[in-house]
Amino acid sequence: MAAVAVQAPTPIAPNVDLPHEKALGVAAQHIAQANAEQVAAAWLKDFAAKAQAADVPGVLALLAPDAWWRDLLALTWDLRTFQGTEHIQTFLQDRLKQGGLKDFKLQSAHIDKLYDDLAWIRLHFSFENSVGAGVGVARLVPVKAGGRTVWKAHHVFTNLESLRDFPEHTGPLRDFHSDHGHWEERRNKEKAFDGQQPQVLVVGGGHSGLDIAARLKLLGVRVLICEKNPRIGDNWRHRYNALCLHDVVWYDHMPYIPFPSYWPVYTPAMKIAGWLEQYAESMELDYWTESEVKNARPIMKDGKQKWEVTVSVKGEGKVEHLFPDHVVFAVGFGGYEPNMPKIPGMDEFEGQILHSTQHKHALDHKGKKVAVVGACTSGHDLAADYAEHGVDVTMVQRSSTYIMTNANGWPILMKGTYWEGGPPVEHCDLIDLSMPILYRKMIHKRITLDIAKADEKIIDGLHKRGFKTNLGPDGSGHSIMAMIKGGGYYLDVGASQMIIDGKIKVKSAGPIKRFTKNALVFEDGSELPADVVVFASGFGDARVPMRKIVGEELGKKLHPVWGLDYEGETRGAWKEIGIDNLWCMMGNFAWCRFYSKRLALQIKARLEGLYTKEDKYSAPIKWEDEQMNLEHLI
Repeated sequence: MAAVAVQAPTPIAPNVDLPHEKALGVAAQHIAQANAEQVAAAWLKDFAAKAQAADVPGVLALLAPDAWWRDLLALTWDLRTFQGTEHIQTFLQDRLKQGGLKDFKLQSAHIDKLYDDLAWIRLHFSFENSVGAGVGVARLVPVKAGGRTVWKAHHVFTNLESLRDFPEHTGPLRDFHSDHGHWEERRNKEKAFDGQQPQVLVVGGGHSGLDIAARLKLLGVRVLICEKNPRIGDNWRHRYNALCLHDVVWYDHMPYIPFPSYWPVYTPAMKIAGWLEQYAESMELDYWTESEVKNARPIMKDGKQKWEVTVSVKGEGKVEHLFPDHVVFAVGFGGYEPNMPKIPGMDEFEGQILHSTQHKHALDHKGKKVAVVGACTSGHDLAADYAEHGVDVTMVQRSSTYIMTNANGWPILMKGTYWEGGPPVEHCDLIDLSMPILYRKMIHKRITLDIAKADEKIIDGLHKRGFKTNLGPDGSGHSIMAMIKGGGYYLDVGASQMIIDGKIKVKSAGPIKRFTKNALVFEDGSELPADVVVFASGFGDARVPMRKIVGEELGKKLHPVWGLDYEGETRGAWKEIGIDNLWCMMGNFAWCRFYSKRLALQIKARLEGLYTKEDKYSAPIKWEDEQMNLEHLI
């Protein structure tokens, strides 16, 4: 792909809408009665012909006027969303011809009826582009045009799935070599990297680091993971005892090795820790534990740009100097550095103050009055743990929280996708993540109301206890909130009932003004006596640990990480973050599973010279926006 000027950032208008029957002027029943495969085949035939001929007006004629297009690498070598004819036209004029789209094939077609007034035909297709193979999704709706009704795409998704000359070494491409008696010796040499250099160094051995390492390994890339803890999984193993995943198991599979069918629906932290360690061994990933990356600097070596990385290998008491081509930060939200607020009087408080990362077990504070500051996931987990062990605990709520019960919410959210007996997880990912994030936000506004109705009894009970709730950003629930700010919600697995029953007390008086020797004082003048104050206040800027490693000057170039940009795409994650060949990998289990492949393809293609940074079609970074909550998205 030849270099081309990037399109200027233009915020997606907040008043766009879903293609419901009122907006279309066509009854949703018209869609329900259609022959999905016939309609999909006819549309794809026209789309393929126009796309292969780089006929931009022809492609646009197949899209609804307010259509969306999401592209992951296939045409942009980036993660982009375009909305409306004007923006899509500019994008296609810049990228369609050089993308070389061809060989379109229909894979499946379905009628999705989300609500009585909202339905579409969802078609899945495959295609080739200039460097590999892709998969796509389109959602078709009937549109009135020229006195007749025609089928047009309200949303198109194009996604690079593999590189033509560099396939994953899985299935029929797996190693058929018989390795009698030499496997252990070979693995020890591989992990030691004796006499070799990694092509990619991954900083962090949590699930995100393991995911990207596994993806790259099966693309034939030499990868080394550096994990500062003594064991893989310690980032879960050493958290508080009550920690448990609140996402359902069908949503959380890791690449290549799904959780077994007997696995619990909600996985305890200690079980996850063991699974990550087992995963690293089963995937034969190369990692060093007790190995802390101290600094990384770009250098020229043998006529190529490399990274000089200094690693303190504590277990061996030595320092290693490595020279990878690429560095991937997989250090999580804020690198697990506590976001600890500074409040007047903390130094005068005679009790104990700690962050949730320092808390281990409720019995550590038996007989004490405990205040848990924070009313989201960690706050609820900690408060429930204290209550279950008979500790006097009060949850301090500084701002309202989105609450969804897992019992009612997940079946509504996951209907037809990530659930027992549902489609394969890879197919679910395409259904879910083919949709632009802000498109999903519009749908989730409806779904959130359905969940709120199902949870009405719990929500009313919380309100009676003084607990304040909200419906998420613009009423769109927890998923969009997670993408915008990485938290702010609680997926209820029992703590809400404890609040309703009075087992967990609630203090919802706004910000804390100051500490006294034995209490918290709030802005409204009220006080809360406490012996122990635990801040469940999350983590800091994800760039803080990165800046410590790359240094102050390079650190100034790091792009904002997390939150949504002006196209509604996640900032910083799964792409380069402002410095050549420096990448960021983060997110929950599901997002890491899916986007790890997209990041691996970018790195492998760069290593093989399939594209350069000049070939990327990226949205410019708006440096003045350092806030997670962009007003036009909320």
